[in-house]
Amino acid sequence: MHRPTARVLTVLELLQARRMTGAELARKLEVNRRTVRRYILTLQDMGIPVEGERGRYGAYSLRPGYKMPPLMFTNEEALGLSLGLLAARQLGLSGAAPAVEGALAKVERVMPEALRERLRVLEQTVILSVVPPATPPDSEVVSELASAVGQRRQVRLRYRSVRREETRRVVNPYALLQREGRWHLFGHCHLRKGLRLFRLDRMLEAEVLEEAFERPSELDAPEAVLGAVANAHGPWEVEVLLKTSMERAREQVTPMLAALEEAKGGVLMRCTANNLDGMARVLAGLFCPFVVKSPPELGEALGRHAAELAQLAERTGDKVTS
Repeated sequence: MHRPTARVLTVLELLQARRMTGAELARKLEVNRRTVRRYILTLQDMGIPVEGERGRYGAYSLRPGYKMPPLMFTNEEALGLSLGLLAARQLGLSGAAPAVEGALAKVERVMPEALRERLRVLEQTVILSVVPPATPPDSEVVSELASAVGQRRQVRLRYRSVRREETRRVVNPYALLQREGRWHLFGHCHLRKGLRLFRLDRMLEAEVLEEAFERPSELDAPEAVLGAVANAHGPWEVEVLLKTSMERAREQVTPMLAALEEAKGGVLMRCTANNLDGMARVLAGLFCPFVVKSPPELGEALGRHAAELAQLAERTGDKVTS
């Protein structure tokens, strides 16, 4: 997105969806806030009623009731939109599926026949690796939590842990994440006084509060959020030296799992974990040698996992009798 005209139109499209702060617009368009203000003035000069709120939590929005004329898409844009809707089918939001199907039907209806046929071929041949959640979250809950993240308002949770312990806690929500078939809320937990990751399917109640919060500036970028998530999994602080290059390490370790940094002899992988046996299984799946720096208990977990694998290997020759 390099042309100023394209960026101005992108601002208009974003504001049609929801109100946004100058910082959010600047981040989306990869420009500074002064440039965003210039784009807003351009829209206002065109007669489009963009309204701005002053103050720390001020944002830009379109005047209520203002309607844009129907949007026209190029063939490439219509195809890209349709592919996005096909991917959205697998996100597993209960209640959103009919809306996705409805939007897809509308786009297909106005496509030329040749383009519609291309979409059918892609739908039949392209396999998307989005894992649908075993327990689909309610789309209204996701929408409410997303609003709390965007408006920087605290959330009160009644939460059930993996040990089925119930707690009530207040959270500053920083991001919503969908990972390996599960939806999570990531933020600062006032009960535990630190960053935590909460599964939506374990939330018994979620209430958006009026109290506002300041999100740390170091968590403004999505990459920084993913890095922080890697250290919000649990009480065990894990350090493992991977005997490989940074390029190969990044192919195997996602930012959501762990932070990576160059180190003498390889790449240092840092994260936290709730369960060391689970971390042992992750390490066993890596295609490179590694050395456990800490904690020592992780080495013990790897030993247990190796013993289990050895027992399974011995059983491969067992005969199955009826």
